Amino acid sequence: MKHILIIGGSSGIGKAIIEKIQDSNHIYSTYNSHEVASTNSVKYFFLDVLNTQIDFSSLPEKIDALVYCPGSIQLKPFARISINDFRKDYELNVIGAIQCIQQLLPRLKKSEQASIILFSTVAVQIGLSFHSLVSSSKGAIEGLTKALAAELAPNIRVNCIAPSLTETPLAQALLNTPEKIEASNLRHPLKRIGRAQDIANLAAYLLSDESSWMTGQILHLDGGMSTIK
Repeated sequence: MKHILIIGGSSGIGKAIIEKIQDSNHIYSTYNSHEVASTNSVKYFFLDVLNTQIDFSSLPEKIDALVYCPGSIQLKPFARISINDFRKDYELNVIGAIQCIQQLLPRLKKSEQASIILFSTVAVQIGLSFHSLVSSSKGAIEGLTKALAAELAPNIRVNCIAPSLTETPLAQALLNTPEKIEASNLRHPLKRIGRAQDIANLAAYLLSDESSWMTGQILHLDGGMSTIK
């Protein structure tokens, strides 16, 4: 059984990934805002990814996979976004991921075939109004994915999932009325927004040996939005 760490597994996509893979793996997961009690199959612990003194000493010496789920969705006109807004978003999405990967690299290198999964957004691919904040930081994640995949091959694979709007607590403000949900559904060629389980299915594949020949990829799981008109 693999030892897999999910950063931000207390809700949304991270929680769905845990539910998908927990029966066949040893899972470790972090929470931040809302405490989650450990179970027989998942060990939870508090982690602030913005803290420069991240402590992973309670984890096993070998980690087979890392999934970094923290993110944010703030849609604003560019002129109304402060430099501090950009800085905070970058720190959460990019610096937090970098700190976790750097701290865990010795443990990941002890695995025969480790996997790292990061997350981007469809907005990086197609360009959407009011998405400059999230597109900036997630664009950096896509670049980081490819650079790390090259540097850490062949023993550590690095891939990135780029979803469109997905029904999670993070997106609640964008989906808090039936009208908003229907409008979002219609923007996608498959006529529905994503579900956390959709993302978890792809993540489970990237964490498995079945994806052992895949690295450096930005996987657009977006209901066809990025490629179909």
